[in-house]
Amino acid sequence: MRIDAVAICATDLEIIHAGSPASIQGGLPFNKNFTPGHEYMGTVAALGPEVDEFRIGERISVEIHAGCGQCKRCRQGMYTSCLNYGKPEKGHRANGFTTDGGFAEYAVNHINTLARVPDSMSDAEATLVVTAGTSMYGLTELGGLVAGESVVVIGPGPIGLLAVAVAKALGASPVILTGTRNKRLAIGQELGADRVININDEDAVAVVKQLTGGIGADYVVECAGTEATLNQAIHMTNRGGKICLAAFPHEAATLDIAHLVRNNIYAYGIRGEGRSATHRAMELMAAKRFDASRIHTHTFPLADLPTALRYARDRVDDAIKVVVTTRKTDAIARAAE
Repeated sequence: MRIDAVAICATDLEIIHAGSPASIQGGLPFNKNFTPGHEYMGTVAALGPEVDEFRIGERISVEIHAGCGQCKRCRQGMYTSCLNYGKPEKGHRANGFTTDGGFAEYAVNHINTLARVPDSMSDAEATLVVTAGTSMYGLTELGGLVAGESVVVIGPGPIGLLAVAVAKALGASPVILTGTRNKRLAIGQELGADRVININDEDAVAVVKQLTGGIGADYVVECAGTEATLNQAIHMTNRGGKICLAAFPHEAATLDIAHLVRNNIYAYGIRGEGRSATHRAMELMAAKRFDASRIHTHTFPLADLPTALRYARDRVDDAIKVVVTTRKTDAIARAAE
């Protein structure tokens, strides 16, 4: 495929600066001619032998993971948990993690990772399908049917903001978003949050319980990954409720496991965008059930990739999703669509 646009994820920055969670040839990716980048879209430029599912010239978005297709987890549809993870010789691929990614002009992708992009969707919006798909996967693992259920999203980063949008599109009520940045919380309201909580000003657990009749939320999607927010998630979930752990904590955390056990609360860790969640997210986006482009804040040409990475890393101008395009541009185009 010809890559037309690629969004920068916080995980890309971790890979570039620390190596992990990428794994190339069983180790860190440095000095191995590895290309990162995993949230990209583009145009079909050539087809492999016997490929008739797509046509040259079609616009496509790309899912990160293609499992080996033969292990127990892949057969269950859990290809993001492939038991041959990191073994390309066994057929596993994870674009931008274990195989080359999207900070390039062209890439090779398995047909299982592709979804068609409708003409009504911009290139930049199409790069956000993986982010929305990750949010969709989290809600899928929590039970999938969230209509009428109360959902709290902790952390208004890209995944958290689109988790609000997906939960609202699926009928959850109320949808509550917590965080510390008022501008991002405001975007969360635009994407469907019924209530936002700045945890610097309010006790998130107390407010959630007040909004849910004193019992706590049915589902909590934890997208911050700090010890404090993880414990908030535990204490704001109702008995028998479920927590999705969507963030990668950087340090070990001390958690109130006793409360979790006593109250029969379930915790699920997710990796990526499994169970074809990107396809379901694409359908919601194509139907305009929510406007994912609200989190797209900056655009740069591929030649300015170092600047784009700096904007994403340092959150220059409160950058949320920075998109890099291979289409020719005369100057940096900001703020978006």
